[in-house]
Amino acid sequence: MDFKEQILKKSIEAKEIYLPHISADPVIFGFDQKELKVLLAKMNYRKQWLLPGGYVKKDEDLNDAVLRILEYRTGITNVFLEEFGVFGKKNRSEVYFEDFEDSLFQKQRFISVGYYALYKSSEIKPVADEMSETCEWVYLSQLSEIELAMDHREIIEKALLTLREKLSCKPIGYNLLPEKFTLPELQKLYEILLGKTLNRGNFYKKIKNLGILKKLEEQRRGGAHKSPDLYSFDSDHYMKALENGLSNW
Repeated sequence: MDFKEQILKKSIEAKEIYLPHISADPVIFGFDQKELKVLLAKMNYRKQWLLPGGYVKKDEDLNDAVLRILEYRTGITNVFLEEFGVFGKKNRSEVYFEDFEDSLFQKQRFISVGYYALYKSSEIKPVADEMSETCEWVYLSQLSEIELAMDHREIIEKALLTLREKLSCKPIGYNLLPEKFTLPELQKLYEILLGKTLNRGNFYKKIKNLGILKKLEEQRRGGAHKSPDLYSFDSDHYMKALENGLSNW
């Protein structure tokens, strides 16, 4: 069965299972010590990259649909997830499937609900579904070099803006950093999300004064320079600090 036949078969099945005209597109962020990345699937059809989204079953809640889609398409479970926007430009789905008849389920006009998800990227190996050639992490710095389908570049940009706006009130660092991390890694994450360079001394002073970190009795080994101290989040103090809003950066 070639890729077009596969899509036609999926269309017949989808009309029986899913609601028409509504889909979900989760933007899954990960952090790799120095860079922020997003999980994307390269489709067999057209060889373009897409967010690992999907459709909503006729008998399920929207949030349950997103969790199901994430597990099926990427193998991800137990993820921090939050809705951030709705995307409904005309022809956003139709153009991608222009080689098919208008009756194709996937070619209908879909309004998509965007979610951002935060995941410790070191804990998973992405899994591609049957419609995808691969599913893998792509650094944000590499997005300009790949072809993203539909309006998925716009969705990613809006998700990143949402992270920036909610950095002071949502557990973003807690869900992106590994259990043990260095202060330079934490600062780098903040700089990427804020889109600006932060003064190291001021940042360290602010973050320590918040009381959300625990200094560990160990250091990061293996580097050519001095081994930096390792920290972890004090989850109780971190969540309490978020209730009051973290400092402006």
